[in-house]
Amino acid sequence: MTTESKKRADAERLADLFTVLQRSFVLNLSKELSRGNVSYPQYMLLCFLLQEPEPLTMTAVADRMRHTTAAATGIVDRLEKLGFAKRGNAPKDRRKILVHITPKGQELVEKVRNDMVNNIVRLMGHLDPVEQATWLSIYEKIYPHCPR
Repeated sequence: MTTESKKRADAERLADLFTVLQRSFVLNLSKELSRGNVSYPQYMLLCFLLQEPEPLTMTAVADRMRHTTAAATGIVDRLEKLGFAKRGNAPKDRRKILVHITPKGQELVEKVRNDMVNNIVRLMGHLDPVEQATWLSIYEKIYPHCPR
């Protein structure tokens, strides 16, 4: 087997593993999110809003979500209706709509993240300390190459 064909075979195996792992994590998130009637894209927007020091414009929301402004508006509408996000006008330009996370939204993100951490801790229990460190090291190495 050539180096390239071995790399391809490994990539195919990783793709299969990623699919199962991703599904497992998303389903775990979905159980928690469904209790609050929040979809995965809505949750991701709440995560973006929590990470930002300032509210985001609707254009920035659409860019972060990689959606159209119309689709982003629908996500924000739903989050606002549920009390997880709030919209307001920019002080210097009232035409700009700013979106920020509410305390209720922060609470949801923190709860879901805590559930995710607990799930990872459970999975790490199947690894020895060297494997745990290797797993983290690999993710840290590839993280900068992932689009955000």
